[in-house]
Amino acid sequence: MRVVIPVHDINPVRRTPWVTYGLIAANVVVFVLTPGVVGSLVGEETGLARLCDLQAFLDHWAAVPRELIHGQLPDLVPTGGTGVGPRGPGCVVGPPGYDKSPALSVLTAMFLHGSWAHLLGNMLFLLIFGNNIEDRLGHLRYLLFYLVCGYAAAYGFALLNDGSGDPLIGASGAIAGVLGAYLVLFPRARVWVLVPFLVFLPLRLPAWIVLGFWFALQAVYSYGGGTAAGTVAYVAHVVGFLAGMLLAWPLRPGTPQPPEPRGLLFGRRARHTW
Repeated sequence: MRVVIPVHDINPVRRTPWVTYGLIAANVVVFVLTPGVVGSLVGEETGLARLCDLQAFLDHWAAVPRELIHGQLPDLVPTGGTGVGPRGPGCVVGPPGYDKSPALSVLTAMFLHGSWAHLLGNMLFLLIFGNNIEDRLGHLRYLLFYLVCGYAAAYGFALLNDGSGDPLIGASGAIAGVLGAYLVLFPRARVWVLVPFLVFLPLRLPAWIVLGFWFALQAVYSYGGGTAAGTVAYVAHVVGFLAGMLLAWPLRPGTPQPPEPRGLLFGRRARHTW
């Protein structure tokens, strides 16, 4: 859940964030190639065959907590076909025709998303906050940082849900690490956000408010507070965020801060009294 929608941060960069752009492009390409996505774009109905194809795809490429912690790979998986059994139509299952590495599945799962909303929300946060972290770390260190945060988030979630056989997908854990690093390195950077209050109200807030509030929500939802977590792995967000903070902490002393904006406060021109 995102109560505030970031639009732009006032934090210039010195170099083009090629890795951030590449990660966004890779996520979009993989999503378009995911079974059923192209059909949904042209208005085709989601039938049983497409759902079976998607389930087979996720069983192959998504991270599964039970597999990550215990190495329990299933003997039977959906094969992508459909058939009629004693209980009616369903997906055909059989021995997996591939060798799956649970550790490698964490990497592939980082580029899988369940919907356009899931994808676009993640990519928006990565685009706004990732460029400054890449600028601070450099291209290769930033890519390594991103992947380490993604792995930490996935395994952190799996440790607390080691019996789950549900697929874990999405770049949220890695991007949460980027947000954690941004909070540590650029807490006073200003971020333009849209806040839904009858209409979308534009505000310019310090990053520590925007990202601190985001993290607080993830923490609350991860413990079952507020609305039900549903299928969102909030624990992975919390672990990824903390991993990003921890990795970025040693870089705080040498990080140049963005210029302090003048004349504007929370989207309005400030009036000075003397």
